[in-house]
Amino acid sequence: MLLESAYGKARVRLVQLTRRADRHDLRDLTVAIRFQGRYEESYIAGDNTGVLATDTMKNTVYALAAESRSDHPETFGLMLVKHFLDRNPPLEEVRVDLIERGWARIRSAGREDPHAFIGRGPDVRSARVIASRERTTVGAGVTDLLILKSSRSAFTGFIRDELTSLPETTDRILATSLTATWQYRSTSLDFGLAWGLVRQTLLESFAAHDSASVQHTMYAMGEAVLARVEDVAEIHLVMPNKHHLPVDLTVFGLENRNEIFVATDEPYGLIEATIAR
Repeated sequence: MLLESAYGKARVRLVQLTRRADRHDLRDLTVAIRFQGRYEESYIAGDNTGVLATDTMKNTVYALAAESRSDHPETFGLMLVKHFLDRNPPLEEVRVDLIERGWARIRSAGREDPHAFIGRGPDVRSARVIASRERTTVGAGVTDLLILKSSRSAFTGFIRDELTSLPETTDRILATSLTATWQYRSTSLDFGLAWGLVRQTLLESFAAHDSASVQHTMYAMGEAVLARVEDVAEIHLVMPNKHHLPVDLTVFGLENRNEIFVATDEPYGLIEATIAR
Protein backbone atom coordinates (compact mmCIF):
# COMPACT_ATOMS: atom_id res chain seq x y z
CA MET A 1 0.00 0.00 0.00
CA LEU A 2 1.32 3.42 -0.96
CA LEU A 3 0.90 5.60 2.14
CA GLU A 4 2.45 8.85 0.99
CA SER A 5 4.40 10.17 -1.96
CA ALA A 6 5.98 13.33 -3.29
CA TYR A 7 8.34 14.19 -6.10
CA GLY A 8 10.07 17.22 -7.53
CA LYS A 9 13.30 18.87 -8.57
CA ALA A 10 16.02 20.03 -6.18
CA ARG A 11 19.00 22.37 -6.41
CA VAL A 12 17.95 24.21 -9.55
CA ARG A 13 20.59 26.93 -9.91
CA LEU A 14 19.50 30.24 -11.36
CA VAL A 15 21.82 33.21 -11.87
CA GLN A 16 20.06 36.18 -13.47
CA LEU A 17 21.52 39.43 -14.74
CA THR A 18 19.39 42.49 -15.32
CA ARG A 19 21.34 44.61 -17.77
CA ARG A 20 20.58 48.28 -17.18
CA ALA A 21 22.18 51.13 -19.08
CA ASP A 22 24.36 52.21 -16.16
CA ARG A 23 24.77 48.96 -14.19
CA HIS A 24 24.02 45.26 -13.98
CA ASP A 25 21.91 43.75 -11.17
CA LEU A 26 22.72 40.19 -10.09
CA ARG A 27 20.46 37.58 -8.53
CA ASP A 28 21.65 34.11 -7.45
CA LEU A 29 18.98 31.58 -6.47
CA THR A 30 18.82 27.87 -5.72
CA VAL A 31 15.29 26.49 -6.11
CA ALA A 32 13.64 23.26 -4.98
CA ILE A 33 10.15 22.17 -6.08
CA ARG A 34 8.00 19.51 -4.41
CA PHE A 35 4.71 18.12 -5.76
CA GLN A 36 2.08 16.21 -3.80
CA GLY A 37 -1.13 15.04 -5.41
CA ARG A 38 -2.95 12.28 -7.23
CA TYR A 39 0.10 10.56 -8.67
CA GLU A 40 -0.51 7.07 -7.29
CA GLU A 41 -0.77 5.43 -10.70
CA SER A 42 2.76 6.45 -11.64
CA TYR A 43 4.01 4.47 -8.63
CA ILE A 44 1.61 1.55 -8.68
CA ALA A 45 0.98 0.98 -12.39
CA GLY A 46 3.78 2.92 -14.08
CA ASP A 47 1.20 5.23 -15.67
CA ASN A 48 2.80 8.65 -16.16
CA THR A 49 -0.19 10.28 -17.87
CA GLY A 50 -0.57 13.05 -15.28
CA VAL A 51 3.08 13.40 -14.32
CA LEU A 52 4.98 16.61 -15.00
CA ALA A 53 8.61 15.69 -15.63
CA THR A 54 11.05 17.12 -13.12
CA ASP A 55 13.11 18.35 -16.06
CA THR A 56 10.10 20.48 -17.03
CA MET A 57 10.02 21.87 -13.50
CA LYS A 58 13.63 22.96 -13.95
CA ASN A 59 12.86 24.55 -17.31
CA THR A 60 9.90 26.39 -15.78
CA VAL A 61 12.21 28.11 -13.31
CA TYR A 62 14.31 29.51 -16.14
CA ALA A 63 11.36 30.44 -18.35
CA LEU A 64 9.48 32.33 -15.65
CA ALA A 65 12.65 34.14 -14.61
CA ALA A 66 13.14 35.27 -18.21
CA GLU A 67 9.52 36.37 -18.66
CA SER A 68 8.99 38.35 -15.47
CA ARG A 69 11.50 40.01 -13.16
CA SER A 70 10.82 39.57 -9.43
CA ASP A 71 12.84 41.44 -6.83
CA HIS A 72 12.43 38.93 -4.00
CA PRO A 73 12.59 35.13 -3.70
CA GLU A 74 9.13 35.07 -2.08
CA THR A 75 7.63 36.82 -5.11
CA PHE A 76 9.28 34.39 -7.51
CA GLY A 77 8.05 31.47 -5.41
CA LEU A 78 4.49 32.78 -5.63
CA MET A 79 4.81 32.97 -9.41
CA LEU A 80 6.03 29.38 -9.58
CA VAL A 81 3.32 27.84 -7.39
CA LYS A 82 0.56 29.61 -9.34
CA HIS A 83 2.02 28.42 -12.65
CA PHE A 84 2.19 24.82 -11.48
CA LEU A 85 -1.29 24.73 -9.91
CA ASP A 86 -2.88 26.30 -12.99
CA ARG A 87 -1.41 23.72 -15.35
CA ASN A 88 -1.43 20.44 -13.41
CA PRO A 89 -4.88 19.09 -12.42
CA PRO A 90 -3.54 16.16 -10.33
CA LEU A 91 -1.44 18.54 -8.24
CA GLU A 92 -2.89 19.13 -4.76
CA GLU A 93 -0.02 20.91 -3.02
CA VAL A 94 3.21 22.41 -4.28
CA ARG A 95 6.09 23.65 -2.15
CA VAL A 96 8.85 25.87 -3.48
CA ASP A 97 11.98 26.46 -1.40
CA LEU A 98 14.37 29.20 -2.45
CA ILE A 99 17.84 30.15 -1.22
CA GLU A 100 19.27 33.48 -2.30
CA ARG A 101 23.02 33.97 -2.12
CA GLY A 102 23.86 37.63 -1.68
CA TRP A 103 26.29 39.64 -3.78
CA ALA A 104 27.47 43.17 -3.05
CA ARG A 105 29.06 45.59 -5.46
CA ILE A 106 32.81 45.98 -5.25
CA ARG A 107 33.87 49.51 -4.35
CA SER A 108 36.60 50.96 -6.51
CA ALA A 109 38.02 54.49 -6.49
CA GLY A 110 35.43 55.53 -3.93
CA ARG A 111 32.40 54.30 -5.84
CA GLU A 112 30.51 51.08 -6.43
CA ASP A 113 31.51 49.28 -9.59
CA PRO A 114 28.42 48.75 -11.76
CA HIS A 115 29.54 45.35 -13.05
CA ALA A 116 31.77 43.74 -10.40
CA PHE A 117 30.56 41.91 -7.30
CA ILE A 118 31.81 40.24 -4.13
CA GLY A 119 29.98 37.44 -2.38
CA ARG A 120 28.28 38.13 0.94
CA GLY A 121 27.96 35.54 3.61
CA PRO A 122 28.21 32.97 4.89
CA ASP A 123 24.57 33.69 5.78
CA VAL A 124 21.98 33.34 3.04
CA ARG A 125 18.37 34.43 2.64
CA SER A 126 15.70 31.75 2.27
CA ALA A 127 12.02 31.61 1.38
CA ARG A 128 9.32 28.93 1.30
CA VAL A 129 5.99 29.14 -0.52
CA ILE A 130 3.39 26.39 -0.03
CA ALA A 131 0.19 26.43 -2.05
CA SER A 132 -2.85 24.22 -2.42
CA ARG A 133 -6.14 24.80 -4.23
CA GLU A 134 -7.49 26.48 -1.09
CA ARG A 135 -4.59 28.23 0.62
CA THR A 136 -1.15 29.79 0.07
CA THR A 137 1.41 30.52 2.79
CA VAL A 138 4.70 32.37 2.57
CA GLY A 139 7.68 32.03 4.88
CA ALA A 140 11.21 33.35 4.91
CA GLY A 141 14.44 32.91 6.78
CA VAL A 142 18.15 33.38 7.22
CA THR A 143 20.64 30.51 7.43
CA ASP A 144 24.19 30.33 8.87
CA LEU A 145 24.19 33.81 10.37
CA LEU A 146 27.40 33.81 12.44
CA ILE A 147 27.05 35.92 15.58
CA LEU A 148 29.14 36.19 18.73
CA LYS A 149 29.07 38.23 21.94
CA SER A 150 32.02 38.41 24.32
CA SER A 151 30.15 39.72 27.36
CA ARG A 152 26.77 39.61 29.14
CA SER A 153 26.53 35.84 28.72
CA ALA A 154 26.36 33.36 31.60
CA PHE A 155 25.35 29.77 32.38
CA THR A 156 24.78 28.92 36.03
CA GLY A 157 22.38 27.02 38.27
CA PHE A 158 22.07 23.92 36.06
CA ILE A 159 21.81 20.34 37.37
CA ARG A 160 25.02 18.91 38.76
CA ASP A 161 25.52 15.19 39.25
CA GLU A 162 28.46 12.76 39.36
CA LEU A 163 28.95 13.12 35.57
CA THR A 164 28.94 16.91 35.44
CA SER A 165 32.30 18.49 34.67
CA LEU A 166 31.20 21.82 33.17
CA PRO A 167 32.00 24.74 35.47
CA GLU A 168 29.47 27.50 36.02
CA THR A 169 30.32 30.82 34.44
CA THR A 170 28.99 34.35 34.61
CA ASP A 171 31.22 35.68 31.83
CA ARG A 172 31.63 33.59 28.70
CA ILE A 173 31.68 33.90 24.93
CA LEU A 174 28.32 33.14 23.33
CA ALA A 175 28.68 32.21 19.68
CA THR A 176 26.30 30.55 17.27
CA SER A 177 25.46 29.99 13.63
CA LEU A 178 21.84 31.11 13.66
CA THR A 179 19.18 29.68 11.41
CA ALA A 180 15.84 31.46 11.68
CA THR A 181 12.69 30.75 9.69
CA TRP A 182 9.42 32.59 10.04
CA GLN A 183 5.89 32.57 8.67
CA TYR A 184 4.21 35.67 7.32
CA ARG A 185 0.59 36.49 8.08
CA SER A 186 -0.06 37.58 4.50
CA THR A 187 1.04 36.80 0.95
CA SER A 188 0.97 40.49 0.00
CA LEU A 189 3.63 42.66 1.63
CA ASP A 190 7.03 44.21 1.02
CA PHE A 191 9.05 41.02 1.45
CA GLY A 192 12.42 42.73 1.20
CA LEU A 193 11.60 45.30 3.86
CA ALA A 194 10.15 42.66 6.19
CA TRP A 195 13.11 40.30 5.77
CA GLY A 196 15.63 43.04 6.46
CA LEU A 197 13.73 44.20 9.52
CA VAL A 198 13.55 40.68 10.99
CA ARG A 199 17.26 40.11 10.42
CA GLN A 200 18.20 43.44 12.00
CA THR A 201 15.90 42.81 14.98
CA LEU A 202 17.51 39.42 15.58
CA LEU A 203 20.97 40.99 15.59
CA GLU A 204 20.02 43.89 17.84
CA SER A 205 18.26 41.65 20.35
CA PHE A 206 21.16 39.19 20.47
CA ALA A 207 23.62 42.01 21.13
CA ALA A 208 21.57 43.77 23.80
CA HIS A 209 20.26 40.82 25.81
CA ASP A 210 21.72 39.88 29.19
CA SER A 211 21.89 36.16 28.61
CA ALA A 212 21.41 33.50 31.29
CA SER A 213 21.61 30.79 28.60
CA VAL A 214 21.26 30.29 24.86
CA GLN A 215 17.62 29.41 25.50
CA HIS A 216 17.09 32.67 27.38
CA THR A 217 18.52 34.80 24.57
CA MET A 218 16.74 32.78 21.87
CA TYR A 219 13.34 33.47 23.39
CA ALA A 220 14.14 37.17 23.77
CA MET A 221 15.13 37.33 20.10
CA GLY A 222 11.88 35.70 18.98
CA GLU A 223 9.80 37.98 21.20
CA ALA A 224 11.59 41.03 19.80
CA VAL A 225 10.78 40.02 16.22
CA LEU A 226 7.09 39.50 16.96
CA ALA A 227 6.89 42.82 18.77
CA ARG A 228 8.55 44.78 15.98
CA VAL A 229 7.41 43.07 12.76
CA GLU A 230 3.62 42.79 12.63
CA ASP A 231 3.70 40.76 9.40
CA VAL A 232 5.37 37.79 11.17
CA ALA A 233 3.02 35.20 12.69
CA GLU A 234 5.67 32.93 14.22
CA ILE A 235 9.41 32.35 14.14
CA HIS A 236 11.54 29.23 14.58
CA LEU A 237 15.14 29.65 15.79
CA VAL A 238 17.96 27.11 15.74
CA MET A 239 21.11 28.16 17.60
CA PRO A 240 23.94 25.64 17.91
CA ASN A 241 26.19 26.65 20.79
CA LYS A 242 29.62 27.15 19.21
CA HIS A 243 31.76 26.60 22.27
CA HIS A 244 34.80 28.79 22.95
CA LEU A 245 36.76 27.10 25.73
CA PRO A 246 39.36 28.90 27.87
CA VAL A 247 42.85 27.51 27.29
CA ASP A 248 44.75 26.27 30.36
CA LEU A 249 47.92 28.36 30.32
CA THR A 250 49.14 27.30 33.78
CA VAL A 251 51.28 24.55 32.20
CA PHE A 252 53.30 27.38 30.64
CA GLY A 253 53.42 29.36 33.87
CA LEU A 254 50.97 31.89 32.43
CA GLU A 255 47.62 33.22 33.61
CA ASN A 256 44.60 33.17 31.33
CA ARG A 257 42.63 36.29 32.21
CA ASN A 258 39.59 34.99 30.31
CA GLU A 259 41.20 36.18 27.07
CA ILE A 260 42.61 33.08 25.33
CA PHE A 261 40.13 30.53 23.93
CA VAL A 262 39.97 27.60 21.56
CA ALA A 263 36.95 27.48 19.25
CA THR A 264 35.49 23.99 18.86
CA ASP A 265 33.19 22.81 16.09
CA GLU A 266 32.19 19.45 17.60
CA PRO A 267 30.43 18.46 19.73
CA TYR A 268 28.09 21.39 20.17
CA GLY A 269 24.90 22.13 22.06
CA LEU A 270 21.86 22.37 19.80
CA ILE A 271 19.01 24.57 20.99
CA GLU A 272 15.84 25.46 19.11
CA ALA A 273 12.44 26.98 19.75
CA THR A 274 9.35 28.29 18.01
CA ILE A 275 7.82 31.55 19.29
CA ALA A 276 4.36 32.52 18.12
CA ARG A 277 1.80 35.22 18.77
